[in-house]
Amino acid sequence: MKTCQWCDDPFEAKVGYQIYCSSKCREEATKEKIAQRYLVARRNRMMGKKRSCKACGSPLSAYNDEPICQTCIVNPAEVSKALKEIKGNSGGRSKRSK
Repeated sequence: MKTCQWCDDPFEAKVGYQIYCSSKCREEATKEKIAQRYLVARRNRMMGKKRSCKACGSPLSAYNDEPICQTCIVNPAEVSKALKEIKGNSGGRSKRSK
């Protein structure tokens, strides 16, 4: 008995080098490998290029796939509003002050 490399189900191999239990698992694994290769190739192409955030203009990392930076994705006004709502629900007290 072998274990499928994709779904971890046990199966009887028809040939000695079989690593997937079905053609469906083999196809899904192949799609995943192709997607990973695409991401690596895309990042390699972007390594030498200078990119900047569309919102604030700060430089972007080659590993950031978004067109805007993390600071612009997280809106500070929305964060402070959410914090105020959380504090309002707890009566202004934190667990430590009890």
